[in-house]
Amino acid sequence: MRSISSGSSLAEKVGEALREAINAGELRAGQLYSAHQLADQLNVSRTPVREALLGLADIGMVRFERNRGFRVLQRSPRHIAEIFHLRLLLEVPAARLAAQAASDACLRQLRAELAGMRAAARKHDEPLFMRRDRAFHELMLAAGGNLTLASVVGSLRDKIIAVGASTADKSRSLLDIADEHEPILAALQAGDPAAAAAAVAAHLAHTGELLLAQVSAENGLAVQPADTELVKSALAAVRQSPGQRRARAG
Repeated sequence: MRSISSGSSLAEKVGEALREAINAGELRAGQLYSAHQLADQLNVSRTPVREALLGLADIGMVRFERNRGFRVLQRSPRHIAEIFHLRLLLEVPAARLAAQAASDACLRQLRAELAGMRAAARKHDEPLFMRRDRAFHELMLAAGGNLTLASVVGSLRDKIIAVGASTADKSRSLLDIADEHEPILAALQAGDPAAAAAAVAAHLAHTGELLLAQVSAENGLAVQPADTELVKSALAAVRQSPGQRRARAG
């Protein structure tokens, strides 16, 4: 594990180093470690290590064990299912709003981000691709006028990134991922709320399905029906049109 240089955001640097070590397998799932041990390895005091570990505990990467240290946790399929359940419930309705409200300037930016995704995919530059992907989703969410929503979804994406879960060049290519954004952009450009919602739902459900399969396999498990059902329940809820919901409520 690399040592850490001093700086104003020392805890953040320690957190990044620990995430890298966990995702690379240097810190192994199921193993017990001490903050003192890590502080020595990273050449820092125990305070930033404990601060970083608290952040990792918040996103489910480690668990503190009283008077013993902390344990690295395996990536949890249920955690993946819960995040995509939330993303579907939040982003699909937001896509409907974006299709009605996106300005010409916003649509130009969306086109530019998708072009940037394709360029990064051709260069096999995954970090740049993911920045462009994130910017695309943030623009779409912000177009609906709720910046808090964009922030909340961003934090959900961070939870996935933090545990190192990605489908890129594993169960699909970067160009495959870019292709899934084409119908989203087309629907937003056409001002078609139903098509935008359907395209976002399909993209998120597919991503969640692939990640569930990957993380379940890492744990030596088949995908659990309860996890699949959680994602499907959100998909069913957001696919129901506003008219159908009003009719049922009436």
